[in-house]
Amino acid sequence: MNEAVASLRDPATIRIRAGSIATAVARDQSPYWRLDASRIDTAAAKVAEVTLARYPTLAIPYHSRWRHFEAGGIDRAAELSAALAGVDAAAQARARIDLAVVAVLLDAGAGAQWSYLDGGQRCARSEGLGVASFRAFMAGAFSSDPAQPLRVDGPALQQIDAHRLATLFQVGIDNPLVGLDGRAELLRRFGRTLVERPQAFGREARPGGLFDLLTDGGRRREIEAAALLHAWLDHTSAIWLTGNTLAGEPLGDAWPHPHAGGSGAGVGWMPFHKLSQWLVYSLLEPFEAAGIAVNGRDALTGLPEYRNGGLLIDTGVLVLRDPDLALATWRASDTPIIEWRALTVHLIDVIADRVRSLLGRSAEQLPLACVLEGGTWAAGRVLAAERRGGLPPLDVVSDGTVF
Repeated sequence: MNEAVASLRDPATIRIRAGSIATAVARDQSPYWRLDASRIDTAAAKVAEVTLARYPTLAIPYHSRWRHFEAGGIDRAAELSAALAGVDAAAQARARIDLAVVAVLLDAGAGAQWSYLDGGQRCARSEGLGVASFRAFMAGAFSSDPAQPLRVDGPALQQIDAHRLATLFQVGIDNPLVGLDGRAELLRRFGRTLVERPQAFGREARPGGLFDLLTDGGRRREIEAAALLHAWLDHTSAIWLTGNTLAGEPLGDAWPHPHAGGSGAGVGWMPFHKLSQWLVYSLLEPFEAAGIAVNGRDALTGLPEYRNGGLLIDTGVLVLRDPDLALATWRASDTPIIEWRALTVHLIDVIADRVRSLLGRSAEQLPLACVLEGGTWAAGRVLAAERRGGLPPLDVVSDGTVF
């Protein structure tokens, strides 16, 4: 693999280059953003407040897709565990990985008008997408084998179109879902990748093949979080719809920026891999449930999306130099959005340290995945609800694969 591409898939590179852009902004080199460091303590205090309200004992789970399966206080994951009873730990891990992967791929901004009705309970936004994904999985919608419904495989995903996805997600004229076509195309692209890469996903062409790839069928009892991200990106970067490439290799969620820094062929690229990192956070529990220790969890970064990024705007840490920019419609490729996301990655680390201090917890006791859950993402949502009825502070056009 190209060395520059490999570097852009490393979470350490994400942090370094986000720091470079943050430094430029702090030096007033951005025409779009001003950084008010005096407001960081305000943001950290809000995160600590929300964290204690949600988890008074500070027994905080990981920020992952599994939390959305708990919407409305229903332990849907327990339904899956009951359905998997009797199969070995490795088979259970493959099924849980299958579910987590497809649910994450379907998790991008849903829009304010869509919701999903589950047993009389209406769920919206990320929770609704998670519950809809869970119900579709339990119904065998992502399996090509009727005898084995609790799985995801390439042949089944290649048959998913927008109409089928609309049916599964209860989409209609009065219940529109943002990025429906993009989500369906992403699943089809992923289905082709599953089939074309048996070395990673096995003869059954399942996401759960990652379990065998990384643990040698369960014989290796420890893995690194960064290695999991690398494995995912090495085998799936072609599925993303961004069109960004370097030396003929697809980059996915990585974008050019003049202050990103670096050297060689990869100079000036700012990688994020938001959905891919969200996926890895969501795979921690399936691996750990199978008895596999995932080390180096904090190698992963904060997630650069509109809840964590919105926290920074709504607490005054980040200020638009021209307020009218908040009225515009943006794309992920636009420089102000690249800067916003890079600043989010960098500042979430800073805020996480201050939150730990406020809560009296070490990084080991409160890893970043738990700060996000407690946490930055939740506080961003609370502030968005208070100020804009839940809408993000900036309008970013979504194809369902970045935001």
